[in-house]
Amino acid sequence: MNIAIVIILFILTLFVVISLHELGHFIAARRAGVKVEEFGLGFPPRLFGIKRGETVYSVNAIPLGAFVKSTGENDPTVPGSLASKGPWSRLGIYAAGPLVSIFLAFILISAFFTLPTSVVVGNGVMVHSIVEGSPAEVAGIEPGNVILKVNGNPVYKWGDIQSRVNSSEEGEEITLLLQRDGSQSETSLKPEFDPSLERRVIGVLLCWNIVNQVREDSAAAKVGIRPGDTILSINGQAIYNDESMSHVLASVAEGEKIHITLLREGEEIVKELDSARQVTGIKLSWVDGVRIEQERLPVWKAAYLGGWYITHMPELIVASIPLIKEDPGKALVGPVGAGQLTIEAVKSFGCSNMLFMAGIISLGLALFNFFPVPPLDGGGMLVALIEGIRRGKRLSPHAMRLAYTIGTTFLITLMVLITFNDILRLIKGEGFGL
Repeated sequence: MNIAIVIILFILTLFVVISLHELGHFIAARRAGVKVEEFGLGFPPRLFGIKRGETVYSVNAIPLGAFVKSTGENDPTVPGSLASKGPWSRLGIYAAGPLVSIFLAFILISAFFTLPTSVVVGNGVMVHSIVEGSPAEVAGIEPGNVILKVNGNPVYKWGDIQSRVNSSEEGEEITLLLQRDGSQSETSLKPEFDPSLERRVIGVLLCWNIVNQVREDSAAAKVGIRPGDTILSINGQAIYNDESMSHVLASVAEGEKIHITLLREGEEIVKELDSARQVTGIKLSWVDGVRIEQERLPVWKAAYLGGWYITHMPELIVASIPLIKEDPGKALVGPVGAGQLTIEAVKSFGCSNMLFMAGIISLGLALFNFFPVPPLDGGGMLVALIEGIRRGKRLSPHAMRLAYTIGTTFLITLMVLITFNDILRLIKGEGFGL
């Protein structure tokens, strides 16, 4: 898809996500009796507005979101102002925006999972490597073996192994039908529970091909390609069968260098060759009948996965803290970085991924606004909660001004640093590696 179109779609996504977030605040405020002077789509200058009742509904020139302007704002002495309402009413108004964003994220991510996706399937799956001391090693499974069946059920894709293993009872032996050197044999083993993955495993890493032989005098051998490697991609294009590999190599221009991504002992490495012709001298084994098929999840399963992402996102963020510390420049992004990430995702995984990215942006907006820092929604919720616990006793105006001054300064500084880093990444030509 054209980059300009993706940028336009990204801006439209930001507009819709932020507008619905503000609509949540608007509806909650109106229901609580707050006098709303203006509900604006986009940011000023105003293009036009229509007054209905006590509220002006405006359309503004900068299409990057929306806003709600209430009477008196933070002045509790003004009748009908947000600040004049009780703490629990204010808590609900502040929470309404992030909650709408979370619900929108659920809808968008669930919708993404209902779309047809391309899935690699074959007549079995190949074993790339074995975890030392695992049930697979004890059972004698070796790299290059093809798992055809589990407990008599045919295996077509990698996920089938996981689902078959986890459908077995704890401590139960499972039977695998293997293809070894052209012949078939059965073996039995007991899966082990992996606490880090929170599921049962047999200790295999899967693939669709494996390098059997590399001619000693070949260019491939000289750059370090060796038996036991798996070819994952060439020049960023996935390799899953002999035809896909031939197609990619045929598309390489004369004299153009190629980059081969290999899987070796559980790690990805990249090797460079001067031309496509230097790939000769490599002999591979492939899983029979590997092809691309379109797969569509039922609505209930898509909704389940959408809900899973929503409920597990805080946990995933906590788990990624070490990565954030290691490379905060890629972990913390603003609108510019989110736009770049969206472009990379659409280029790598297709236009349908725009729905998923929109859901992640909406969820990110909700989580960001839940931070208990004024003037974010979370800051307003924290103040309302404290005053609610104090049975309506207000915090002093001085304390409020200080909190909002510190919070606003912190957020502006943070956004400036993040935006600067996002722009610097673009100038350097760096990406997110999708």
